[in-house]
Amino acid sequence: MNALLDTAKLWIEYLARAVEIAAAIIIGIAAVQATVRSLILFVQPSAPPEAKNGVRLTLGRWLAVALELELAADILNTAVTPSWTDIEKLAAIAALRTALNFFLEKEIEQEAQPAQIAA
Repeated sequence: MNALLDTAKLWIEYLARAVEIAAAIIIGIAAVQATVRSLILFVQPSAPPEAKNGVRLTLGRWLAVALELELAADILNTAVTPSWTDIEKLAAIAALRTALNFFLEKEIEQEAQPAQIAA
């Protein structure tokens, strides 16, 4: 029974690492894409200001996805070694990442709304 538990823990650790790698890949690709799109906009003076917001919104959305994946990896890691210290760390990390994601989503929603014309 102990060998089965050790094997399960090992696979959960591998899964957590894979999720962390997926998040890192998403962040990397999104950053490269945002950089390329920003450089294109930089050399096109005729580009509308909304295009810059589009770059920010796209990057923000991908960062939000990566944050969710990182939180999932943290939960998996805690499932493997559930000491009180690990649970406290998870709670702190979850609170920070959730708050960051909340404010990121609020900014995305606000930027994505059409401009309100003052009456």
